Amino acid sequence: MQFSARFVARLAVLTMGVLLATPYAYAQQRNPNQLMGHTVLDAPAAAYRFERFVVDSPDGQRRWRVNVGIPARAPGSPLPALYALDGNAAAMVLDQALLAELAARKAPPVLVLIGYDNELRIDSPARTRDYTAWIDRADDESGTTQAVGGGAWAFADVIERRIKPEVARRARIDPTQQALWGHSLGGLFVLSTLYTRPAAFQYYLSASPSLWWSQGAPQGDLERQFIDNTHGQKAQVWLMLGGAERVGDRGKRDMNNPRVVAHLRRIGGATPDAALQLSTRLAEVPGLQVRYREFPGLGHGPMLPASFHAALAELYGVRDRSSEDGGSDAAPAAE
Repeated sequence: MQFSARFVARLAVLTMGVLLATPYAYAQQRNPNQLMGHTVLDAPAAAYRFERFVVDSPDGQRRWRVNVGIPARAPGSPLPALYALDGNAAAMVLDQALLAELAARKAPPVLVLIGYDNELRIDSPARTRDYTAWIDRADDESGTTQAVGGGAWAFADVIERRIKPEVARRARIDPTQQALWGHSLGGLFVLSTLYTRPAAFQYYLSASPSLWWSQGAPQGDLERQFIDNTHGQKAQVWLMLGGAERVGDRGKRDMNNPRVVAHLRRIGGATPDAALQLSTRLAEVPGLQVRYREFPGLGHGPMLPASFHAALAELYGVRDRSSEDGGSDAAPAAE
């Protein structure tokens, strides 16, 4: 899709301050080299102990690091499990107080943090490939067409065939109480997994999903096929969005930066309230229980910790800490 210079200029004015939310454009605006630093993964085991394993892709080009949080005093009964994408970033959200509260539950969850085998908070190129079911072809700031993404099917296989069995070897998992959480492109992966593998998890938590990806392809045939297929597979679905995201007020951005202008050409594939509209459509699907939650004042970046905190509260009854995660510019975004 091509846009005239006049259209781009007008769009830039209308969307002044739009949050960049693409891994290979936005991440360059918000330190793509941010490291995890010290997290609960490095602390002595207390309420939870963490075990680590690494999974290699069949071609040897990718390595996923999985940290499994197991309650230190796990009951003998099977436990629920939360599979969290961007596992390195998710680990940074956890603290000992929250882990202690989770461990005190009657059925404390096993926490499966799926990240990449490096110390980056967010590995943008890797997640762009793994979290997207659609190949995105778009012009960059130099007018050069890029083709990226499309690895979600293979990554879903890795989760089902390699990560889940290894987790089950380390902890006793209740197969009827499994949840998948993801933010941004991760939220998009949650949705494509729901559409193609609705029985893989019982809870799908999609935060700030990048529905604009590939000129809005996530709102196209795959969604319609899922909605039209009245299979009746039961699942609970949460769609979460920051209030600032929904109205397009996402902080100051340098409109003289060509990466920003290039990004503006791409985000027109979805309206800012696309997640809200999607929740209405999914609510009509037999077997689904759908909830939409908006977080007042939050932009894209702070929605990562806020939605992860909210997921833990909704699923396991711990105190909801999402209101403590700051305003629209309080944290680096992670598309």
